[in-house]
Amino acid sequence: MASIPYDDRDGYIWMDGEFVAWRDSKVHILTHALHYASAVFEGERAYGGKIFRSLDHSQRLHNSARIMGFEIPFTVEQLEEAKREALAKSGLDSAYVRAIAWRGSEMMGVSAQNNTIHLAVAVWAWGDYFADKMKGIRMTHAEWRRPAPDTAPCHAKAAGLYMICTLSKHAAEKAGYADALMLDYRGQIAEATGANIFFVRDNVLHTPTPDCFLNGLTRQTAIKLARARQIEVVERAIMPDELASFSECFITGSAAEITPVAEIGAHVYKPAEISHALVDDYTRLVNGKMELAL
Repeated sequence: MASIPYDDRDGYIWMDGEFVAWRDSKVHILTHALHYASAVFEGERAYGGKIFRSLDHSQRLHNSARIMGFEIPFTVEQLEEAKREALAKSGLDSAYVRAIAWRGSEMMGVSAQNNTIHLAVAVWAWGDYFADKMKGIRMTHAEWRRPAPDTAPCHAKAAGLYMICTLSKHAAEKAGYADALMLDYRGQIAEATGANIFFVRDNVLHTPTPDCFLNGLTRQTAIKLARARQIEVVERAIMPDELASFSECFITGSAAEITPVAEIGAHVYKPAEISHALVDDYTRLVNGKMELAL
């Protein structure tokens, strides 16, 4: 996976309404989000100087904040303008964009009702999430499961929900894999550590119903691309014992884009017609060479 070049950045971060030099951006050590994970974020990609589905990301960030019990003190349009300015200031045409909102440092403790809510946008160059992704990545099985909807705010893109993703991905990489397949609290297939998942059987796409994990924007885009090709898409509960019955598999996410999967544990898949077609369609779409109602 491509690294994120923090140390040698000479650029700027948009923070609370103004630009701050990358190296001079500071967050207090007693920031509530650092101790209690009261932060929400978005990961976005820009292609040819334009952020793909930018407005949808900005709206989702605001919605995630509300689910987490706070209001972002900048409107959706102000966030949109901040992202446009940050991208322009970076001088990058193709880039990764990270917007994040968090509770500040005025109160320390589980309760932090009066803490200032901060908002920042960072932009940097980031290539493919997975190296040589068209060969298909190798995945293993995660020990950790996605929690039930009544135990965690699963429809918010909240920082705390990624703790088990980090644990699962670290374990996978230590074992020589690129990622891990996570089950949900019921034992059903859920997603990868940072991306949704799709399977192909008899030219039909199958994908888990996102009832306890995020319904990703790239997931939604992939479904629309498939249906535009008259490919049937079935959203349903998928059990682990079905893994052997599928011929193709791929994952979707703003960072991962559409990435074929070659292996999940003992199960082998071959990126074929549907995977290649959707990767190609997605590439054309995000680069403005294809139109699709989103």
